[in-house]
Amino acid sequence: MPSIRPIALAVIRRGTALLVFEARDDVKGETFHRPLGGGIEFGERSEDALKREFREELDAEIVVKKLLGVLENVFTWQDRPGHEIVFLYAAEFADPSRYELDEMKILDDPATARWVDVRDFLDGGKILYPTGLTELLSADQ
Repeated sequence: MPSIRPIALAVIRRGTALLVFEARDDVKGETFHRPLGGGIEFGERSEDALKREFREELDAEIVVKKLLGVLENVFTWQDRPGHEIVFLYAAEFADPSRYELDEMKILDDPATARWVDVRDFLDGGKILYPTGLTELLSADQ
């Protein structure tokens, strides 16, 4: 039986750029981007899950700032239904040298994190998920 998955994602900025990874839905023929983060385990606070995910994904420490919002994301990916409750946090790298890197290999996934200019999402040139994050970012400008 499908279930709702709680996740925490980090909005980390470098100037006008946002740290995201790129993924592809071959069924839809769509390339999209998403901030880094992941699932919240039972008994774990969303902020702690976010810190853990960054240690697992980038071997990096982050400082979680304020909660930007909570989104409900109902979607289809690779022809499978999904449903997430997404906690979006403003966050920063604890190590400032991370901002000098243009790419960061994600350790537990065959993906790479990159800085993408927020304007590419706001003008519709690139797709950003979860749905509603682009509007949240435009309100935050």
